[in-house]
Amino acid sequence: MEGIGKGHPHAMGNGPHGHGMGKGIDYDVNPFIVIWEVTRACQLKCVHCRADAQLTPDPRELTHDEGINLIDQIYEMDNPMLVFTGGDCMMREDIFELADYAIKKGMRVSMTPSATQNVTIEKMRMAKEVGLSRWGFSLDGPTPEIHDHFRGTPGSFELTLEKIKYLNELEMPLQINTVISRYNYDSLEEMSKLVGEMGAVMWYIFLLVPTGRGQLDACITPAEHEKVFRWLYELSKTAPYDIKTTAAQHYRRVVLQQKTRDHLIDKGEIHYEDTITTDFASMHDGLKRAPKGVNDGNGFAFVSHIGDVLPSGLLPIVGGNVRDTPLAEIYRESKIFKELRQPDNYKGKCGVCEYNKICGGSRSRTYAVTGDYLESEPFCVYIPQAMRNKEAAPLV
Repeated sequence: MEGIGKGHPHAMGNGPHGHGMGKGIDYDVNPFIVIWEVTRACQLKCVHCRADAQLTPDPRELTHDEGINLIDQIYEMDNPMLVFTGGDCMMREDIFELADYAIKKGMRVSMTPSATQNVTIEKMRMAKEVGLSRWGFSLDGPTPEIHDHFRGTPGSFELTLEKIKYLNELEMPLQINTVISRYNYDSLEEMSKLVGEMGAVMWYIFLLVPTGRGQLDACITPAEHEKVFRWLYELSKTAPYDIKTTAAQHYRRVVLQQKTRDHLIDKGEIHYEDTITTDFASMHDGLKRAPKGVNDGNGFAFVSHIGDVLPSGLLPIVGGNVRDTPLAEIYRESKIFKELRQPDNYKGKCGVCEYNKICGGSRSRTYAVTGDYLESEPFCVYIPQAMRNKEAAPLV
């Protein structure tokens, strides 16, 4: 989760937020956001599925009581944002009870269900009643051919549009989630228009990570990543919705560079050390949520359906399990989480990059491609200033 667009006022969820919209969080102590995979059950067969979802619930899933205990533990970590995901979280029978419990504690809660027959207008009403004030649907192409192929289910496109219509009738803010890959790279202009036509308040863009069912040859190239980021920056100036990205940490670097070129940031006042401060990030990246770059294990924690705690759902290395160890202890003390919070120790160009504290590259994609989560982001074209200075230095 990294950032970017127009900063719409619509909150993701309801109720007060302990972080005060993120100001002053110490990521060594508490995360900005926790994702809980409440189930891996799902009726879709998405070609990119991180979870490699299954048709029926896993009998090892956290029980209702364990889920309540987990929510309490998350709340005690200075009340970060909480997102229920899956699989399809609608396949979990107690999902609205869990949401109601968290919201009544004052937590900011959202969910990302799949657009299946499980999503009825009655369930949408229940979501609104318990206080889930935004609903996210995945739409991965502007046509049935693209979206249905990506989701592995004929008719998914039309079903998604039907569910969006229900949502609009209930006047619940809509978030549209899109995974950018080789399948839809040439259709992004059409997608951006469709997102506006659907009345979305946010377009949440994911850059494909080759893990789970996702394949490396489905990823766009490093140069295409850069083109997408620059295009998104320009789109953010006029789009009627907010734009946010995931697994695209280097978009923050592009936003800072482009704002500098547009003279929105005074070139004479920028110092690289400033880019990690709360004031700089909240003022200049347009995010108005996280105070600095959230990355895997660094402001971010993922809890699986069986209680395993990972830096991200896309980085499949377990730091511990909440059935054995408190979530706070895993986040603060496990080896992988601690290493991921030290960007100066990253290898290659990411370790010396002047943007590594607000960017740091996608640790998930790095691990998926190289097998080492501390290596350099393989899909970034930027050459850090330190490396350029070294090349330009005269031979002695």
